[in-house]
Amino acid sequence: MEHIDDVQNDAINAVDTKREEKPKKKLEARQQQEHEMNGTSETVDKSPEKTSSSVSIPGSSTDTLNKPWDSVLDVTQCIKNLQLPTPPQFQFWKTQPVPSINERIQEGVNEPIESDKDQSEIRAEPYNLPSGFHWQTLDLQDKDMLQDLYVLLNENYVEDDDNMFRFDYSPEFLRWALMPPGWRQAWHVGVRVTKTGKLMGFISAVPATIRVYQKVQKMVEINFLCVHKKLRSKRLAPVLIKEITRRVNLVGIFQAVYTAGVLLPQPVSSCRYWHRNLNPKKLIEVKFSHLRHNMTMQRTLKLYKLPDQPLTPGYRRVTKKDLPRCKTLLEDYLKQFQLSPLFNEEEFNHWFLPKDDIVDSYLVERGGTITDFVSFYTLPSTVMHHPVHQSVRAAYSFYNVSTETPWTALMQDALISAKNTKFDVFNALDLMENKVFLEKLKFGQGDGNLQYYMYNWRCSPMPSEKVGLVLQ
Repeated sequence: MEHIDDVQNDAINAVDTKREEKPKKKLEARQQQEHEMNGTSETVDKSPEKTSSSVSIPGSSTDTLNKPWDSVLDVTQCIKNLQLPTPPQFQFWKTQPVPSINERIQEGVNEPIESDKDQSEIRAEPYNLPSGFHWQTLDLQDKDMLQDLYVLLNENYVEDDDNMFRFDYSPEFLRWALMPPGWRQAWHVGVRVTKTGKLMGFISAVPATIRVYQKVQKMVEINFLCVHKKLRSKRLAPVLIKEITRRVNLVGIFQAVYTAGVLLPQPVSSCRYWHRNLNPKKLIEVKFSHLRHNMTMQRTLKLYKLPDQPLTPGYRRVTKKDLPRCKTLLEDYLKQFQLSPLFNEEEFNHWFLPKDDIVDSYLVERGGTITDFVSFYTLPSTVMHHPVHQSVRAAYSFYNVSTETPWTALMQDALISAKNTKFDVFNALDLMENKVFLEKLKFGQGDGNLQYYMYNWRCSPMPSEKVGLVLQ
């Protein structure tokens, strides 16, 4: 089920994107999050790391967990830093087909937890909602319903601990993310107030074919789980999860993949966000970053300055006619990872054909052969309470392949392309081979993890560099 949550050497001295938080405020926020996550978080599918560098994993101390993954995943240090008074109980997740938080999964285990159900075993009617609310399947081709979803997410979706930044998914981006080939309207699940019709909750699924180690499985990616702030005491998120599970089961799919910035039972991997400043002056002005005491603005701007144009010969934007060769390149590259997607032609074209303000892709072509490929998608964040700036424009690294151009040179060209299209920051997870270039290109490490999870699937954990899957 999907997203159910910064600089080296000289750069560390220049800009610190870890905004200081008052300990009491931060602890209270985490206590509230722990309370929600005893069932599930109302915004469990996205890491707040995308808008700030904040740890958002509930727990208390390493003594409360059996740590099945600490030889592979760097989760325990995050737990140590949480300062929560009691360990999370995960009451809702104890009722779901997921590995328990202290389960030790042996290497080589890679299988469903529960067998597929017969149609007769699947609940035919939607789950009951609290009085005064009703289900509605959203038609995202209807501009009014799409606008309702945009408003819900814009006002209630993931934001940083200090309430300074909030994701701002555009309506066009939502259509791209939620309507890939094979999408089903029944998987766009809304909850409305019966009296007023106001949209108060949402969850979605999109189809995916996922390779887990050597097994290929039809799954869904769960995303955009969001409940209006005024309803977060109603425990609506577990009902949304059960309802989307029911609807997905009805078409014969029983596994899902999702990510979260919080700790749930049990991660298959844990990745870290890294941030590369492209517009340091603006990021400092909105307090996404701040100047260190021994750095001036002029020195900071010089530190992060990039060449005016990409430097690699043959580097250019992807066109429609390039897509088949790019697909083959990415397909071959992803085979080395232990968790990765398989795209058919229609899916690849949907996800990687450049669309302004949604997704961009570039390649390197030499002698008629495409040797390298980079892509990133657009996710701005609303800047709240600032007199000048209303938005931080962020690029998120998507899928990249280097076969001839060195990683550092290839990704520097991607940074230049992003800067030239007015992005303020470029974000990347430390998955696949990204660790090769992050520090060299002056990315700064965030302090929040993004966990990867699978629903109704048990497999041994894997390090972040073996993850080849990126969810929007």
